[in-house]
Amino acid sequence: MNKKIKTALISVSDKNNLKPLLNILKKNKIKIISSGGTYKEIKRLKFNCLEVSDFTNSPEILEGRVKTLHPKIHAGILNKREKKSHLKDLKENGFENIDLVVVNFYPFENTLKKTKNHKKIIENIDVGGPTIVRSAAKNYNDVTVITSSDQYEELIEELKKFKGSTSLSFREKLSRIAFTETAYYDSVISDYFNKKTNTIFPKKKVLHGNLKEQLRYGENPHQQSAIYSSSSNSNLKQIHGKQLSYNNYNDIFSALTISRSLPKRKGTVIVKHANPCGVSTKNDNLESYKSAVSCDPVSAFGGIVSCNFKITKNLALELNKLFLEVIIANGFESSAIKILKAKKNLRLIDGTNYTSEELLKFVSFNQNIMIQSEDLNLFSTKNFKTVSKRKPTSKQLKDLIFAFNVCRYVKSNAIVLASNETTVGIGSGQPSRLDSCEIAINKMKKFNLQNDNLVAASDAFFPFVDGIEKLVQSGVRAVIQPSGSIRDKEIINFANETDTVLVFSSTRHFRH
Repeated sequence: MNKKIKTALISVSDKNNLKPLLNILKKNKIKIISSGGTYKEIKRLKFNCLEVSDFTNSPEILEGRVKTLHPKIHAGILNKREKKSHLKDLKENGFENIDLVVVNFYPFENTLKKTKNHKKIIENIDVGGPTIVRSAAKNYNDVTVITSSDQYEELIEELKKFKGSTSLSFREKLSRIAFTETAYYDSVISDYFNKKTNTIFPKKKVLHGNLKEQLRYGENPHQQSAIYSSSSNSNLKQIHGKQLSYNNYNDIFSALTISRSLPKRKGTVIVKHANPCGVSTKNDNLESYKSAVSCDPVSAFGGIVSCNFKITKNLALELNKLFLEVIIANGFESSAIKILKAKKNLRLIDGTNYTSEELLKFVSFNQNIMIQSEDLNLFSTKNFKTVSKRKPTSKQLKDLIFAFNVCRYVKSNAIVLASNETTVGIGSGQPSRLDSCEIAINKMKKFNLQNDNLVAASDAFFPFVDGIEKLVQSGVRAVIQPSGSIRDKEIINFANETDTVLVFSSTRHFRH
């Protein structure tokens, strides 16, 4: 059912693009009510407007905190036009209908980006705006509600099409959007107070996110998918290539998490199916990339590369030798972009400004969500204890900590073999830790990377001697693992018997 608009209430923080809207309202002889800065802007644009305080015969009070919170406003919005008792109430009180509400809220989210002053933040919590919007959205059968300047054009077309009226389907759609808008707004406020009070797991958790992109499909073509972000600004910039997929994003975030954990933010990470298949922190960027690839060139095919540095022309020529889905870097030289763009589907991502602000990790299972703090602790020598008779050299300890850091981003059970701050064999995602050892060793042997400086890392303790025994037999000279097994002494004894360095970590690092 179409509904004629005779009176509109406009109160907006975003005052852009008001003129085209005011023109169509004037053309349809729609009375306008407004307040504060919006009233002044409408008058500046030379349109007739009645101030809210004159409409309600009640002045704005409490420095503007109370202006639209008035029965005449909300009764005019909420009354059911076809209900006689509602019409009677309006008539007895001298109230009139408000048919169109155009409201957007105080910029609370932007305020959080600009200041940490709690008093200023509190003053940017909108009360009247969301209240009016909820009233209008509830009564969408009779009232049209606009919550964004992005909707003005569609409203203008609707008013033109129906000669000053709006259709029920249009009002219902805007109601859905309006309730989402108020819910989102409140969720940002809730999140702010949780963070301010250091409440990580409140009794009720409200999540919010902006649609970043509707993806072509999910993990598989028959699945629907989209990506949302709790930040309105993207800090990843795609500069070339086809649209990113669900699996691309999954790998990108895995690669960036590992990259940002590397010492001094240097090095190269190659990821396939959310698992690292090659990592190197060699100082020379070209050598760093080549070393990461050499760990497992077969798995690197079709993978994602994340570089903690700028891509140069020489590196671009090397990258072009391998089929890759995505390259992430801290910028690209113009000559490198020209070379890499030769592959039209290759996605190039500038991650210079990427930061991980949210320290919580979310995993969902149908209607259930598990939340945990992310495993982002930076390692230092204080986190580890040598428990073997043989002590690690400074170089060995550096390699051990490097391997252990990579290991925590490998799907459990995880084993990482490394040498010279470069992975040389990775075993991931096995129910048996022994199987992961065998996979890592086989990868190393397959690509002829065995050497005398080999170290190994395990994401959790060895429950039996067989795992560490297999590693030592393959040439491993030093092992790092978390402590905590009832057989820790057996593992220590084996290390001493074989003259192997054994370092214990105080923390375990499963990644399921």
